[in-house]
Amino acid sequence: MSIPRDQLVEDRTGFVKFARVFSNVVSPPVMFAALGIAFALYERPFWPGIGWAALYAFIVSLAPIIGVLYMLKKGIISELHMSNTRERHLPYIMAVAFAALAYGLITWFQGPALLRCLALFNIIELSALGIINMFWLISMHSTGIMATFVLTGLVFSWEAGLAIAFPFVIAVSWVRLYLKRHTPAQIVAGLALGTVTVLSLTFIGCFS
Repeated sequence: MSIPRDQLVEDRTGFVKFARVFSNVVSPPVMFAALGIAFALYERPFWPGIGWAALYAFIVSLAPIIGVLYMLKKGIISELHMSNTRERHLPYIMAVAFAALAYGLITWFQGPALLRCLALFNIIELSALGIINMFWLISMHSTGIMATFVLTGLVFSWEAGLAIAFPFVIAVSWVRLYLKRHTPAQIVAGLALGTVTVLSLTFIGCFS
């Protein structure tokens, strides 16, 4: 695969800079934090929902980000987007562990069922991404954004999914290609993984 457009600091100007910032804003941790808030408030309105959403967002989204930033500071990883796939192993393991912790706490304290299913999804999705990453680079961004679209459709409505989430599927896929972070095959594989993982959980009663 060719060198990413935003690999070098001096190249991060103009539209490349915008695309990089957009890519960070719609990264999977951010999107799942937003989904966690929506799901928690949908099932447990007001303060109970806010509390559970905060717990989920901190454990599943914020804690792994803090961990990655710490690894970046200590030189364990060379750059935030981890172009070197060998640097992704430890962050994936860490993210799966945090998702498992969230699942355990939400289950033990009888939190919102939607959040419990979302944490279970995170465990499966991140584990699959980590395993695939050992052999091939797959797009985590396209996996996450496609899952966001499907989850929005299943839980709220497909009209809401198409109106709110699907434009982001197109935008994220295009931006990752524009930045040369992924090939079309890696994007499509991510889209497929996100879809299959979410739909597979509906067979055990999740998101229905």
